[in-house]
This record gives sequence, C-alpha cells and structure tokens, in this order.
Amino acid sequence: MTVDTQSVSVITGNRAAAEAARLARVDVVAAYPITPQSPVVETLSKYIETGVLDAEFITVESEHSAMGVCIGAATSGSRVFTASSANGLAYMCEQLSWAAGSRLPIVMGCANRAMSAPWSVLNDQQDAMSQRDQGWIQLYCRNNQEILDTFLQGFRIAEQVKLPVMVCYDGFILSHTVMPVDIPEQEQVDAYLPPYSVHTILDPEEPRNVNPVTLANPRLNGDGVLCHGYMEFRYLMEQAHKEALDMIVVADEEFEACFGRRWGGLLWSYQLEDAEVVLLAAGSLAGEATISADMLRSEGIRAGVLGLRAYRPFPAAAVADALKEAGLVVVFDKSLSYGYDGPIRRDVQAALFEHRVMPEVHGYIAGLGGRDIKARELVDAARDSITWAEQGKGPKPTDWINLQL
Repeated sequence: MTVDTQSVSVITGNRAAAEAARLARVDVVAAYPITPQSPVVETLSKYIETGVLDAEFITVESEHSAMGVCIGAATSGSRVFTASSANGLAYMCEQLSWAAGSRLPIVMGCANRAMSAPWSVLNDQQDAMSQRDQGWIQLYCRNNQEILDTFLQGFRIAEQVKLPVMVCYDGFILSHTVMPVDIPEQEQVDAYLPPYSVHTILDPEEPRNVNPVTLANPRLNGDGVLCHGYMEFRYLMEQAHKEALDMIVVADEEFEACFGRRWGGLLWSYQLEDAEVVLLAAGSLAGEATISADMLRSEGIRAGVLGLRAYRPFPAAAVADALKEAGLVVVFDKSLSYGYDGPIRRDVQAALFEHRVMPEVHGYIAGLGGRDIKARELVDAARDSITWAEQGKGPKPTDWINLQL
C-alpha cells in the first residue's frame, strides 16, 4: 500500500479518536471530562466551535448524564459519540445497559484506566472489563492508527447490528503517546460510512412509548399484536452479538477495500504459522508481545502472538481455530475477575474446551494500575511456562508479573 505522506500526522491516540468522530460526521457529542480521555472531547469542542464539525456539543454534569444524552439523541435519529474512562465509565453503568437494551448504535471511546480505590489515573483494562456484560460490543486497539480506523469501523458495525460499540485503547500508553497516523479524506470516509439510517420511530402522528415496563411473558398490545416479553428482547440482543461476529470481519474487509489496510477483524496474529508457544493479549500489550516473540525466536523457541481485537462478542470459534496447532498458550491479562482469574485467560480456556482444542494454557496478571511491563518480562514469563509444561506439572496457578510484596 502506498500512503500519501501529506495525509499522515503525528498525533496522540486521543486525537485519533477525535479525528474519527469528526470524519464520521457525528451529530451530537456528549461530554464530561475524566483523565485520560478528556482531550478527545476537548478537541471535538474546538472543531464544533470553529465550524469544522457541524454538530451539537452538550456539556453535562456527570458521565451518567453524558450517556443519557447519547441515548436520547440516538433515539431521535442522531449519530452520537462520547468517551470516558475508569470510574466515569462505572458511573455510566446503568445507562450502558439502557443503551444496549434499547439497541442504539452509540459509539464510545474508553481510554482504559485503572479503577479506584486506591486512586490511580494510570492504565489497565479493568474499567472496560468490568462492563463486559452490559451488552456493548468491545473492540481493543494496539496503536493510534488502529484507534482511528476502529472508530470508523465501529459506527459501521453499530449501525448494522444495532448495538452500541465501545472502542478501547490503553490510557497514556496510547491516549497520550504520539504516532504517525494516516488521516483519510472526508470523501473516502463518506464512501465507507453512509449517513445513519434511523431505525427508531418518533412520529407525533403515531405516538408511542419508548422502553415501557416489559413483563416477563409476551402480551398483546392495544392493537392486538403479540409483543415480546423480557426474555425475547434479551434473546434478540444475543443473536445480534452473534451477527456482530461476522459484521466485525466484514467491516474490516470493506475498510481495507476503501483505505488499503485492515486490522484482522476479530483477531490478529504475528508469527503464528509455526508457533508452538503463543502469547495472547489485548490492546497495546499484545503489540509489546510481538517483540517478546522475536526475542524467544532468537533463542530457538517457535513463538507467536495472537492479539484479541474483539472481546465482546467473544470470538470463541476463531480463537480455537487460531490455537489448534499450539502446544502452549500464555495469556496476559491487564485486569482481574476477583476471586477467579484474568478474564481473558478464562474466556480463552472456555473457548478451547468448547471446541475440543487442548493446548496447555497459563495465565499472568500484568500491568495493573500502570505497572510497567517490558518485553523481556513477557519473555521471562513465557520461559517459566515452557519449563513448567516440559516438567509436566499439570495446571499452573496464575502468576503476577513484576509483583513486589
């Protein structure tokens, strides 16, 4: 692919997110500041104030209200955007469920940050992982170019399957770090992302309730039509997530046709073809793992990387297929399901068991609260796992990288 260098800017991940929202021609931006996402909406406020972007910028008193604005605007037929992090995302919790249950194609950026207490503004993925069962699609990015491109794909996916999309990228590691990013022309984006085709009905000539109390069982409405009960709505949401598994891949393929680059759809891989040992992670940590794989190969260990791009819906079949030739899978989680394990590690194990693919799987907790993770530390963890597997010790307890007690 030939890149026009005049279209390349050296920008932060937050700026890449804002540029994507601008190029998507969003109609409404709801904003409440929280580190490290604040520069996203600050940039958009400047674009709207100066007329670069024709949209409404709505400042609110909390993250809960920000998502409330998004819900109202999306219901009325607007393409909407917001961003948050950490405790702000947690404050949205009730509204996140409402947005998903309403089947609204809202796109939100999550600049991943550690949850308090104790207080931290640094990175891990606990915030997004804590909301993984709210019904939002979750996509994770490894660099700033992927951030911009994934937001554009996110609108395409959300509006196709009618589910909200959360685009996740590591706070400070990506949000505040500058990288070269190819910013496409507006005409290119317009060809890829057509105007939002509204699926909600707001018509004064045909008044109706929006999301009234729904009983457990189907019931007749005033016109004698049998309407879904609560379970039917949840079943249809689950079916939409299954549809999204295909749509995420299609959106990425169509993006490549328009822009000449793609990001792997549900997963991406590095040196995986002959890998006996696979390092698996999401976000920038998976990018770091590619350096670790090269270091291991220099020692004669056939190592590769599997990057998890889509976490919800979880691509179980694709993960199992990608790992069917592996002997050992080493999973690195930047979050923790307390009292159990790293969430990615356990989801990977469940997927492998379901599909009767049985490599040995080891888990490591890494980088919580911004704790530094170096490529050599991932290499050390992989070596420990290789030794454990070679000695036939059986299940290996989850270990913590760079823990200092």
